[in-house]
Amino acid sequence: MNNFFNSLFLPWLDLLALAWFAAWWSGYVWYTDHRVTTRPTLRRQMDKYVREWIVQMVGRDNRMLDVNIMRNLTRSSQFFASTTMLILGALVALMGYAEKAAGVIAELPFTQQVSERVWELKILLLVLIFIFAFFKLSWSIRQFGLASVLVGSTRKTPQDVEEFAPHIDRIAALASFASGNFNNGLRAYYFGVAALSWFLHPILMIAMTVSVVYVLHQREFRSKTLQILCGG
Repeated sequence: MNNFFNSLFLPWLDLLALAWFAAWWSGYVWYTDHRVTTRPTLRRQMDKYVREWIVQMVGRDNRMLDVNIMRNLTRSSQFFASTTMLILGALVALMGYAEKAAGVIAELPFTQQVSERVWELKILLLVLIFIFAFFKLSWSIRQFGLASVLVGSTRKTPQDVEEFAPHIDRIAALASFASGNFNNGLRAYYFGVAALSWFLHPILMIAMTVSVVYVLHQREFRSKTLQILCGG
């Protein structure tokens, strides 16, 4: 039993890299999604356009365009959810070849030598990341589906669109929740790249985590796409 726990022991550098990874991921999610701020982000700007789209949808007699938009949004989540299942299958299969994979990686320069058990823990981290991504993406599919039902249940064009304000708010809120879960699932892919670098060296994982957060921050807060959406 002692030998088993000793084989699971992580050096302090690996523990630091793992804590660094978790802190930066959770911190970035709080910074972008949960803190109170008026600073524009891609998601907030798109939420405004989604509500405007729903208002236009209510005023249309033929809503095939709106159904197709919902279908396209759902397909994006479906693609990544199915891809996530394939990745999880590959990772579970890799668990059975941890010793061989560790031997291959050990031959590369500047890689860290670890036990087979620690290698399995690193694979387990990737498994947990993509399980998280699958749950987020599959819930996004469900929410887009529910929003589609609400689109279908919208009555004929009213005299005053504002009469449909509560219904519009419901559809816009569901679409926003679905978009948020899709974003979180997609972020897991980015952070999965950082976790993958842990197989080579914990210092590389630390650097990759910072790089991933930088890329996400640039795209969410400083991208040309956001400038266009803001009218810049």
